[in-house]
Amino acid sequence: MQVNETVNEGLKRTIEVTIPAADMLKKRDEKLVDLKDKVRINGFRPGKVPMSHVTKLYGKSAMGELVNEEIDARTKDVLAERKEKAAQTPKIDMTEDQDEAEEILDGKKDFAFSISYEVVPPFEVADFKELKIERPVVEVEDSEVTEQIERIADGNRTYETKKGKAADKDRVTMDYVGKIDGEPFEGGADNGATLVLGSNTFIPGFEDQLVGSKADDKVEVKVSFPDDYGAAHLAGKEAIFDVTVQEVAKPGKLEIDDELAKTLGLDSLDKLKEIVSDQISGQYAAQTRQKVKRQLLDQLDETHQFDLPEGMVEQEFDNIWNQITGDLERAGKTFKDEDTTEEKAREDYMKLAKRRVRLGLVLAEIGEKAEIQISEDELQRALMQQVQQYPGQEQQVYEFFRSNPDAVAGLRAPLFEEKVVDHILESAAVKDKTVSKEELMKEDELPL
Repeated sequence: MQVNETVNEGLKRTIEVTIPAADMLKKRDEKLVDLKDKVRINGFRPGKVPMSHVTKLYGKSAMGELVNEEIDARTKDVLAERKEKAAQTPKIDMTEDQDEAEEILDGKKDFAFSISYEVVPPFEVADFKELKIERPVVEVEDSEVTEQIERIADGNRTYETKKGKAADKDRVTMDYVGKIDGEPFEGGADNGATLVLGSNTFIPGFEDQLVGSKADDKVEVKVSFPDDYGAAHLAGKEAIFDVTVQEVAKPGKLEIDDELAKTLGLDSLDKLKEIVSDQISGQYAAQTRQKVKRQLLDQLDETHQFDLPEGMVEQEFDNIWNQITGDLERAGKTFKDEDTTEEKAREDYMKLAKRRVRLGLVLAEIGEKAEIQISEDELQRALMQQVQQYPGQEQQVYEFFRSNPDAVAGLRAPLFEEKVVDHILESAAVKDKTVSKEELMKEDELPL
Protein backbone atom coordinates (compact mmCIF):
# COMPACT_ATOMS: atom_id res chain seq x y z
CA MET A 1 0.00 0.00 0.00
CA GLN A 2 1.26 3.46 -0.91
CA VAL A 3 0.34 6.55 1.11
CA ASN A 4 1.23 10.02 -0.17
CA GLU A 5 0.39 13.41 1.27
CA THR A 6 -0.64 15.78 -1.52
CA VAL A 7 -2.06 18.71 0.48
CA ASN A 8 -0.78 20.17 3.74
CA GLU A 9 -2.01 23.75 3.94
CA GLY A 10 -2.92 25.15 7.32
CA LEU A 11 -5.40 22.66 8.78
CA LYS A 12 -6.21 21.04 5.43
CA ARG A 13 -4.86 17.63 4.51
CA THR A 14 -5.27 15.37 1.50
CA ILE A 15 -3.80 11.88 1.56
CA GLU A 16 -3.73 9.61 -1.49
CA VAL A 17 -3.87 5.88 -0.82
CA THR A 18 -3.11 3.20 -3.41
CA ILE A 19 -3.69 -0.49 -2.71
CA PRO A 20 -2.20 -2.83 -5.34
CA ALA A 21 -4.67 -4.95 -7.27
CA ALA A 22 -2.86 -8.10 -6.13
CA ASP A 23 -3.47 -7.20 -2.48
CA MET A 24 -7.14 -6.52 -3.17
CA LEU A 25 -7.50 -9.84 -5.00
CA LYS A 26 -5.87 -11.72 -2.14
CA LYS A 27 -8.27 -10.19 0.40
CA ARG A 28 -11.21 -10.74 -1.93
CA ASP A 29 -10.33 -14.43 -2.34
CA GLU A 30 -10.13 -14.79 1.45
CA LYS A 31 -13.68 -13.47 1.61
CA LEU A 32 -14.80 -15.88 -1.09
CA VAL A 33 -13.19 -18.89 0.63
CA ASP A 34 -15.18 -18.06 3.73
CA LEU A 35 -18.29 -17.56 1.60
CA LYS A 36 -17.79 -20.85 -0.25
CA ASP A 37 -18.79 -22.92 2.77
CA LYS A 38 -21.88 -20.84 3.46
CA VAL A 39 -23.60 -20.32 0.10
CA ARG A 40 -26.29 -22.66 -1.17
CA ILE A 41 -26.29 -23.04 -4.96
CA ASN A 42 -28.55 -25.42 -6.85
CA GLY A 43 -26.67 -28.39 -8.26
CA PHE A 44 -23.87 -28.29 -5.70
CA ARG A 45 -23.56 -29.86 -2.30
CA PRO A 46 -22.77 -27.46 0.60
CA GLY A 47 -19.04 -26.65 0.65
CA LYS A 48 -18.46 -28.30 -2.76
CA VAL A 49 -19.03 -25.26 -5.00
CA PRO A 50 -15.93 -24.67 -7.20
CA MET A 51 -14.06 -21.46 -6.36
CA SER A 52 -14.25 -20.38 -9.98
CA HIS A 53 -18.04 -20.52 -9.82
CA VAL A 54 -18.13 -18.68 -6.49
CA THR A 55 -15.85 -16.03 -7.96
CA LYS A 56 -18.05 -15.66 -11.03
CA LEU A 57 -21.19 -15.23 -8.95
CA TYR A 58 -19.92 -13.21 -6.00
CA GLY A 59 -16.52 -11.79 -6.99
CA LYS A 60 -17.65 -8.24 -7.77
CA SER A 61 -19.96 -7.93 -4.78
CA ALA A 62 -17.20 -9.22 -2.50
CA MET A 63 -14.78 -6.70 -3.98
CA GLY A 64 -17.37 -3.94 -3.51
CA GLU A 65 -17.63 -4.81 0.20
CA LEU A 66 -13.85 -4.91 0.41
CA VAL A 67 -13.56 -1.44 -1.14
CA ASN A 68 -15.77 0.03 1.61
CA GLU A 69 -13.93 -1.90 4.32
CA GLU A 70 -10.53 -0.74 3.05
CA ILE A 71 -11.63 2.89 2.88
CA ASP A 72 -12.78 2.76 6.50
CA ALA A 73 -9.75 0.83 7.77
CA ARG A 74 -7.10 2.79 5.84
CA THR A 75 -8.65 6.14 6.86
CA LYS A 76 -8.38 5.14 10.53
CA ASP A 77 -4.82 3.87 9.97
CA VAL A 78 -3.72 7.08 8.24
CA LEU A 79 -5.06 9.29 11.04
CA ALA A 80 -3.56 7.04 13.73
CA GLU A 81 -0.12 6.88 12.08
CA ARG A 82 -0.06 10.64 11.55
CA LYS A 83 -1.38 11.20 15.09
CA GLU A 84 -4.01 13.55 13.73
CA LYS A 85 -7.66 14.01 14.67
CA ALA A 86 -10.07 14.90 11.88
CA ALA A 87 -12.34 17.84 12.70
CA GLN A 88 -15.15 16.24 10.68
CA THR A 89 -15.78 13.01 8.84
CA PRO A 90 -13.10 12.84 6.12
CA LYS A 91 -14.20 13.22 2.50
CA ILE A 92 -13.36 10.25 0.29
CA ASP A 93 -12.79 10.68 -3.45
CA MET A 94 -12.59 7.74 -5.85
CA THR A 95 -12.65 7.41 -9.59
CA GLU A 96 -15.93 8.32 -11.27
CA ASP A 97 -14.95 6.60 -14.52
CA GLN A 98 -17.23 3.58 -14.93
CA ASP A 99 -14.73 1.52 -16.94
CA GLU A 100 -11.98 2.16 -14.39
CA ALA A 101 -14.32 1.23 -11.54
CA GLU A 102 -15.16 -2.06 -13.28
CA GLU A 103 -11.44 -2.86 -13.61
CA ILE A 104 -10.97 -2.27 -9.88
CA LEU A 105 -13.91 -4.57 -9.07
CA ASP A 106 -12.43 -7.19 -11.38
CA GLY A 107 -9.06 -6.89 -9.63
CA LYS A 108 -7.33 -5.70 -12.82
CA LYS A 109 -6.41 -2.23 -11.54
CA ASP A 110 -4.93 -0.84 -8.34
CA PHE A 111 -7.48 0.68 -5.99
CA ALA A 112 -6.68 4.36 -5.43
CA PHE A 113 -8.60 6.90 -3.39
CA SER A 114 -7.94 10.17 -1.58
CA ILE A 115 -8.79 11.19 1.97
CA SER A 116 -9.43 14.92 2.50
CA TYR A 117 -9.96 16.41 5.94
CA GLU A 118 -9.14 19.24 8.29
CA VAL A 119 -7.29 18.50 11.49
CA VAL A 120 -8.36 19.62 14.93
CA PRO A 121 -5.96 22.51 15.61
CA PRO A 122 -3.44 22.20 18.42
CA PHE A 123 -3.88 24.65 21.33
CA GLU A 124 -3.11 24.98 25.01
CA VAL A 125 -6.02 25.02 27.45
CA ALA A 126 -6.00 28.10 29.69
CA ASP A 127 -5.63 27.79 33.46
CA PHE A 128 -9.13 27.56 34.96
CA LYS A 129 -7.93 29.27 38.14
CA GLU A 130 -7.52 32.48 36.14
CA LEU A 131 -11.23 32.58 35.34
CA LYS A 132 -13.17 35.03 37.54
CA ILE A 133 -16.92 34.53 37.62
CA GLU A 134 -19.60 36.64 39.34
CA ARG A 135 -22.60 34.49 40.19
CA PRO A 136 -25.73 36.69 40.26
CA VAL A 137 -28.02 35.79 43.16
CA VAL A 138 -31.60 36.92 43.80
CA GLU A 139 -33.40 36.25 47.06
CA VAL A 140 -37.05 35.26 46.75
CA GLU A 141 -39.18 37.96 48.40
CA ASP A 142 -42.37 37.14 50.29
CA SER A 143 -44.17 39.63 48.04
CA GLU A 144 -43.25 37.59 44.97
CA VAL A 145 -44.67 34.45 46.52
CA THR A 146 -47.84 36.33 47.46
CA GLU A 147 -48.23 37.74 43.93
CA GLN A 148 -47.83 34.30 42.40
CA ILE A 149 -50.38 32.78 44.77
CA GLU A 150 -52.80 35.60 43.98
CA ARG A 151 -52.46 34.75 40.29
CA ILE A 152 -53.13 31.10 41.09
CA ALA A 153 -56.17 32.07 43.15
CA ASP A 154 -57.39 34.35 40.39
CA GLY A 155 -57.11 31.48 37.91
CA ASN A 156 -59.24 29.35 40.23
CA ARG A 157 -61.72 32.10 41.04
CA THR A 158 -65.42 31.26 40.84
CA TYR A 159 -67.85 33.38 38.80
CA GLU A 160 -71.55 34.03 39.34
CA THR A 161 -73.96 34.83 36.49
CA LYS A 162 -75.23 38.43 36.53
CA LYS A 163 -78.08 40.07 34.63
CA GLY A 164 -76.51 43.48 34.23
CA LYS A 165 -73.94 44.83 31.80
CA ALA A 166 -70.41 43.48 31.62
CA ALA A 167 -67.83 45.50 33.50
CA ASP A 168 -64.07 45.28 33.95
CA LYS A 169 -63.05 41.97 35.63
CA ASP A 170 -66.33 40.29 34.61
CA ARG A 171 -66.20 37.06 32.62
CA VAL A 172 -67.97 36.98 29.26
CA THR A 173 -68.96 33.71 27.57
CA MET A 174 -69.44 34.21 23.84
CA ASP A 175 -69.51 32.90 20.28
CA TYR A 176 -67.57 34.84 17.68
CA VAL A 177 -66.58 34.83 14.02
CA GLY A 178 -63.73 37.00 12.76
CA LYS A 179 -63.63 38.35 9.19
CA ILE A 180 -61.11 40.24 7.09
CA ASP A 181 -62.52 42.05 4.05
CA GLY A 182 -65.80 40.27 4.74
CA GLU A 183 -64.29 36.77 4.62
CA PRO A 184 -63.86 34.51 7.69
CA PHE A 185 -60.22 33.58 8.36
CA GLU A 186 -58.69 30.43 9.78
CA GLY A 187 -58.56 30.36 13.58
CA GLY A 188 -60.85 33.37 13.87
CA ALA A 189 -63.97 31.63 15.20
CA ASP A 190 -65.01 29.91 18.43
CA ASN A 191 -68.12 28.89 20.34
CA GLY A 192 -68.51 29.13 24.11
CA ALA A 193 -65.26 31.01 24.50
CA THR A 194 -64.67 32.69 27.86
CA LEU A 195 -62.89 36.00 28.34
CA VAL A 196 -62.20 37.96 31.51
CA LEU A 197 -62.46 41.63 30.59
CA GLY A 198 -59.27 43.49 31.43
CA SER A 199 -57.09 40.38 31.24
CA ASN A 200 -55.56 41.55 27.94
CA THR A 201 -55.60 38.03 26.55
CA PHE A 202 -57.30 38.96 23.26
CA ILE A 203 -56.22 41.37 20.53
CA PRO A 204 -55.77 44.96 21.81
CA GLY A 205 -59.11 46.77 21.73
CA PHE A 206 -61.25 43.62 21.63
CA GLU A 207 -62.08 43.47 25.33
CA ASP A 208 -62.84 47.18 25.66
CA GLN A 209 -65.66 46.90 23.11
CA LEU A 210 -67.43 44.22 25.17
CA VAL A 211 -67.63 46.38 28.28
CA GLY A 212 -71.31 47.31 28.71
CA SER A 213 -72.64 44.30 26.79
CA LYS A 214 -75.09 41.83 28.32
CA ALA A 215 -76.39 38.33 27.66
CA ASP A 216 -77.89 37.83 24.14
CA ASP A 217 -76.30 41.03 22.84
CA LYS A 218 -74.73 40.96 19.39
CA VAL A 219 -71.63 43.12 19.22
CA GLU A 220 -69.55 44.06 16.18
CA VAL A 221 -65.97 44.34 17.39
CA LYS A 222 -63.52 46.18 15.12
CA VAL A 223 -59.80 45.64 15.75
CA SER A 224 -56.44 45.74 14.01
CA PHE A 225 -53.96 42.90 14.43
CA PRO A 226 -50.59 44.13 15.70
CA ASP A 227 -47.84 44.50 13.10
CA ASP A 228 -45.75 41.95 15.00
CA TYR A 229 -48.60 39.43 15.33
CA GLY A 230 -47.38 35.83 15.31
CA ALA A 231 -49.46 34.78 12.28
CA ALA A 232 -47.90 36.59 9.33
CA HIS A 233 -51.08 36.48 7.20
CA LEU A 234 -52.95 38.44 9.89
CA ALA A 235 -50.26 40.90 11.04
CA GLY A 236 -51.32 44.51 10.53
CA LYS A 237 -54.73 43.55 9.09
CA GLU A 238 -58.04 45.13 10.13
CA ALA A 239 -60.70 42.65 11.23
CA ILE A 240 -64.33 42.62 12.31
CA PHE A 241 -65.60 40.07 14.83
CA ASP A 242 -69.30 39.26 15.02
CA VAL A 243 -69.77 38.45 18.71
CA THR A 244 -72.81 36.93 20.38
CA VAL A 245 -72.71 37.26 24.16
CA GLN A 246 -74.09 34.17 25.90
CA GLU A 247 -73.44 35.03 29.53
CA VAL A 248 -71.95 37.69 31.75
CA ALA A 249 -70.63 36.61 35.15
CA LYS A 250 -69.13 38.59 37.99
CA PRO A 251 -66.04 37.38 39.85
CA GLY A 252 -66.40 35.78 43.26
CA LYS A 253 -64.31 36.81 46.23
CA LEU A 254 -60.59 36.10 45.94
CA GLU A 255 -59.93 33.58 48.70
CA ILE A 256 -56.34 32.79 49.68
CA ASP A 257 -56.51 30.21 52.41
CA ASP A 258 -56.13 26.53 53.19
CA GLU A 259 -59.19 25.76 51.08
CA LEU A 260 -57.45 27.17 48.00
CA ALA A 261 -54.47 24.91 48.68
CA LYS A 262 -56.77 21.90 49.07
CA THR A 263 -58.38 22.55 45.67
CA LEU A 264 -54.85 22.18 44.28
CA GLY A 265 -54.30 18.89 46.08
CA LEU A 266 -52.18 20.35 48.91
CA ASP A 267 -52.62 20.15 52.67
CA SER A 268 -52.37 23.82 53.54
CA LEU A 269 -51.63 27.35 52.40
CA ASP A 270 -48.17 27.10 53.99
CA LYS A 271 -47.40 24.11 51.77
CA LEU A 272 -48.57 26.07 48.72
CA LYS A 273 -46.30 28.96 49.72
CA GLU A 274 -43.38 26.56 50.10
CA ILE A 275 -43.94 25.04 46.65
CA VAL A 276 -44.35 28.43 44.97
CA SER A 277 -41.20 29.72 46.68
CA ASP A 278 -39.27 26.66 45.46
CA GLN A 279 -40.56 27.16 41.93
CA ILE A 280 -39.44 30.79 41.87
CA SER A 281 -36.08 29.78 43.34
CA GLY A 282 -35.73 27.16 40.60
CA GLN A 283 -36.43 29.74 37.90
CA TYR A 284 -33.84 32.09 39.38
CA ALA A 285 -31.30 29.25 39.70
CA ALA A 286 -31.73 28.31 36.05
CA GLN A 287 -31.19 31.92 35.00
CA THR A 288 -28.20 32.22 37.32
CA ARG A 289 -26.72 29.14 35.69
CA GLN A 290 -27.12 30.72 32.26
CA LYS A 291 -25.45 33.95 33.38
CA VAL A 292 -22.56 32.05 34.95
CA LYS A 293 -22.16 29.89 31.87
CA ARG A 294 -22.19 32.97 29.64
CA GLN A 295 -19.36 34.56 31.64
CA LEU A 296 -17.36 31.34 31.60
CA LEU A 297 -17.76 30.85 27.86
CA ASP A 298 -16.98 34.50 27.16
CA GLN A 299 -13.70 34.20 29.04
CA LEU A 300 -12.81 30.90 27.40
CA ASP A 301 -13.50 32.50 24.03
CA GLU A 302 -11.24 35.43 24.85
CA THR A 303 -8.37 33.31 26.18
CA HIS A 304 -8.27 30.78 23.32
CA GLN A 305 -7.33 31.99 19.88
CA PHE A 306 -6.36 29.52 17.15
CA ASP A 307 -7.14 28.69 13.53
CA LEU A 308 -10.54 27.07 13.04
CA PRO A 309 -11.44 24.28 10.60
CA GLU A 310 -13.29 26.04 7.77
CA GLY A 311 -15.64 23.11 7.23
CA MET A 312 -16.83 23.17 10.84
CA VAL A 313 -17.39 26.93 10.72
CA GLU A 314 -19.32 26.72 7.44
CA GLN A 315 -21.51 23.91 8.76
CA GLU A 316 -22.25 25.77 12.01
CA PHE A 317 -23.00 28.99 10.13
CA ASP A 318 -25.36 27.16 7.76
CA ASN A 319 -27.21 25.66 10.73
CA ILE A 320 -27.61 29.08 12.38
CA TRP A 321 -28.51 30.85 9.14
CA ASN A 322 -31.13 28.29 8.12
CA GLN A 323 -32.79 28.62 11.52
CA ILE A 324 -32.75 32.44 11.45
CA THR A 325 -34.05 32.79 7.90
CA GLY A 326 -36.63 30.06 8.52
CA ASP A 327 -37.92 31.89 11.60
CA LEU A 328 -38.15 35.15 9.66
CA GLU A 329 -39.99 33.48 6.79
CA ARG A 330 -42.50 31.83 9.12
CA ALA A 331 -43.12 35.19 10.82
CA GLY A 332 -43.42 36.98 7.47
CA LYS A 333 -40.58 39.34 8.40
CA THR A 334 -37.39 40.61 6.80
CA PHE A 335 -34.02 41.67 8.21
CA LYS A 336 -35.23 45.27 7.91
CA ASP A 337 -37.98 44.48 10.41
CA GLU A 338 -35.21 43.39 12.81
CA ASP A 339 -33.38 46.74 12.34
CA THR A 340 -30.51 45.17 10.41
CA THR A 341 -29.48 44.09 6.93
CA GLU A 342 -28.76 40.66 5.51
CA GLU A 343 -25.10 41.61 5.12
CA LYS A 344 -24.81 42.74 8.75
CA ALA A 345 -26.74 39.69 9.95
CA ARG A 346 -24.40 37.36 8.03
CA GLU A 347 -21.42 39.07 9.61
CA ASP A 348 -22.87 38.76 13.13
CA TYR A 349 -23.89 35.13 12.75
CA MET A 350 -20.55 34.20 11.21
CA LYS A 351 -18.92 35.56 14.38
CA LEU A 352 -21.34 33.46 16.42
CA ALA A 353 -20.53 30.37 14.33
CA LYS A 354 -16.79 30.85 14.88
CA ARG A 355 -17.34 31.34 18.60
CA ARG A 356 -19.37 28.15 18.87
CA VAL A 357 -16.83 26.10 16.93
CA ARG A 358 -13.93 27.48 18.99
CA LEU A 359 -15.70 26.85 22.29
CA GLY A 360 -16.83 23.41 21.13
CA LEU A 361 -13.22 22.42 20.46
CA VAL A 362 -12.03 23.88 23.77
CA LEU A 363 -14.74 22.17 25.82
CA ALA A 364 -14.14 18.88 23.99
CA GLU A 365 -10.42 19.05 24.77
CA ILE A 366 -11.08 19.87 28.43
CA GLY A 367 -13.63 17.07 28.70
CA GLU A 368 -11.29 14.55 27.08
CA LYS A 369 -8.43 15.41 29.40
CA ALA A 370 -10.74 15.22 32.42
CA GLU A 371 -12.09 11.88 31.13
CA ILE A 372 -15.66 13.14 31.40
CA GLN A 373 -18.20 10.57 30.31
CA ILE A 374 -21.97 10.47 29.86
CA SER A 375 -23.43 7.37 31.47
CA GLU A 376 -26.14 5.27 29.89
CA ASP A 377 -28.49 6.24 32.75
CA GLU A 378 -27.93 9.95 32.06
CA LEU A 379 -28.59 9.40 28.37
CA GLN A 380 -31.77 7.47 29.13
CA ARG A 381 -33.06 10.27 31.37
CA ALA A 382 -32.45 12.77 28.58
CA LEU A 383 -34.28 10.49 26.17
CA MET A 384 -37.22 10.22 28.58
CA GLN A 385 -37.46 14.01 28.74
CA GLN A 386 -37.69 14.08 24.95
CA VAL A 387 -40.32 11.34 24.90
CA GLN A 388 -42.49 13.14 27.46
CA GLN A 389 -42.73 16.13 25.13
CA TYR A 390 -44.71 14.03 22.65
CA PRO A 391 -47.56 12.33 24.51
CA GLY A 392 -49.16 9.60 22.44
CA GLN A 393 -46.11 9.32 20.18
CA GLU A 394 -43.72 7.71 22.65
CA GLN A 395 -42.98 4.65 20.51
CA GLN A 396 -42.26 6.72 17.40
CA VAL A 397 -39.85 8.92 19.35
CA TYR A 398 -38.04 5.88 20.74
CA GLU A 399 -37.73 4.39 17.25
CA PHE A 400 -36.42 7.69 15.88
CA PHE A 401 -33.57 7.82 18.38
CA ARG A 402 -32.88 4.09 18.10
CA SER A 403 -32.34 4.40 14.35
CA ASN A 404 -30.68 7.82 14.29
CA PRO A 405 -27.16 8.02 15.80
CA ASP A 406 -26.97 11.76 15.07
CA ALA A 407 -30.08 12.34 17.19
CA VAL A 408 -28.51 10.42 20.07
CA ALA A 409 -25.37 12.52 19.68
CA GLY A 410 -27.62 15.57 19.91
CA LEU A 411 -28.81 14.35 23.31
CA ARG A 412 -25.31 13.54 24.50
CA ALA A 413 -23.66 16.83 23.47
CA PRO A 414 -25.48 19.21 25.89
CA LEU A 415 -25.06 16.74 28.77
CA PHE A 416 -21.34 16.58 28.07
CA GLU A 417 -21.09 20.37 27.82
CA GLU A 418 -22.82 20.93 31.17
CA LYS A 419 -20.51 18.42 32.86
CA VAL A 420 -17.45 20.16 31.42
CA VAL A 421 -18.77 23.53 32.62
CA ASP A 422 -19.21 22.09 36.13
CA HIS A 423 -15.66 20.71 35.98
CA ILE A 424 -14.26 24.13 35.07
CA LEU A 425 -16.29 25.93 37.75
CA GLU A 426 -14.73 23.68 40.41
CA SER A 427 -11.40 25.44 39.81
CA ALA A 428 -12.54 28.91 38.71
CA ALA A 429 -12.83 31.81 41.14
CA VAL A 430 -16.60 32.16 41.60
CA LYS A 431 -18.00 34.97 43.74
CA ASP A 432 -21.68 35.51 44.56
CA LYS A 433 -23.18 38.92 43.79
CA THR A 434 -26.67 39.95 44.90
CA VAL A 435 -28.59 41.53 42.00
CA SER A 436 -32.13 42.64 41.25
CA LYS A 437 -34.66 40.35 39.65
CA GLU A 438 -34.69 42.60 36.57
CA GLU A 439 -30.92 42.39 36.18
CA LEU A 440 -30.93 38.61 36.52
CA MET A 441 -33.74 38.09 34.03
CA LYS A 442 -32.37 40.49 31.42
CA GLU A 443 -31.75 38.58 28.20
CA ASP A 444 -28.37 38.59 26.47
CA GLU A 445 -28.18 40.10 22.99
CA LEU A 446 -26.98 36.90 21.31
CA PRO A 447 -27.50 33.25 22.22
CA LEU A 448 -24.73 31.17 23.79
